[in-house]
Amino acid sequence: MAGRELTSIRSPRVKAARRLAKRAFRRRDRRFLAEGPQAVREALALPGRLVELFTTAEAETRHADLVLAAEAAGVPVLRVSGEVMAELAQTVTPQGLLAVCELVDVPLESVLDPAPRLVTVLAHVRDPGNAGTVLRTADAAGAESVIFTDASVDPYNGKCVRASAGSLFHLPVVAGPRIGALIPALRACGLTVLAADGGGDTTLDDAIDKGLLSRPTAWIFGNEAWGLPAEILEAADEVVGVPIYGRAESLNLGTAAAVCLYASARAQR
Repeated sequence: MAGRELTSIRSPRVKAARRLAKRAFRRRDRRFLAEGPQAVREALALPGRLVELFTTAEAETRHADLVLAAEAAGVPVLRVSGEVMAELAQTVTPQGLLAVCELVDVPLESVLDPAPRLVTVLAHVRDPGNAGTVLRTADAAGAESVIFTDASVDPYNGKCVRASAGSLFHLPVVAGPRIGALIPALRACGLTVLAADGGGDTTLDDAIDKGLLSRPTAWIFGNEAWGLPAEILEAADEVVGVPIYGRAESLNLGTAAAVCLYASARAQR
C-alpha cells in the first residue's frame, strides 16, 4: 500500500500531476488525469496506460482492490491528503482516486482501415461535459471510433474525461484533424457523411425509411448553441434533423446524438 502521505501541493510529484489540468502540459507530457474508481479500473485494463495513482487514505481502504491491482502492475501509488486531492481533482466532491495516464488517441488512418461502419465526429463542440457524454453514447451504441476535430474541446479535458465514464478507454479516439480534410477521408473509405442539424431537409424518419442508416455512416455533431457551420452542412452527403413531435424547441447535444447513433446501430443490425 501507499507510504507516507503527501500533504503539500508543492511536492514535485503533485506539481507535475497538477499541471496536467492545462492542455499545453498534457500535450507536452503526453499524459492526462482521470478521476474516480471507474476511470482507474478502465485505465488498468489497458496495459501501460496508467502510470501513477494518487489516493486518499479513505479511498485506499474503500478501493483496496484497485490500489492492489495498480501496485501489482508496477504503478507507483501515492497517498495524499484530502486537501491535495481536491487541488488535483478540481471537483467539488473528489472521489479520492486520481490516475495519471498516457494519452490514448490514435492516428486517423488507423480508424479508417479497415473501413468502419459507424463513426462519430465532434465538430466545433466546445462544452467538455457534452463531448464526454457523446463519447460515452457512441461507445454504448457500438460506434467504432470518435473523432474530435481541431475546433472541438480537448478529449482529455477533466470534465470530458469524467463525463465519458470510462468510455475514453474503450474505443479509438482521434484528436485534432481539420474538418476540411476529414470529410473527404471519411467518404473515401466508403462512409456516408451525415450532418446532424435541426434545420436539415431530411428527417431521421426519412433517413430510416430510405434505408440511409443501414449504410456505413459517419455522423457529424456540432456546437451546442449554434450547430454546424455552413461549410460542413454543404460538404455532408445529407443533413439530417431529429423530428420534434411535441412542443420542445430542440434537443440537447447528448440526447440528439443518442437518438441518431442508436437509429444507425439498429439499422445496421
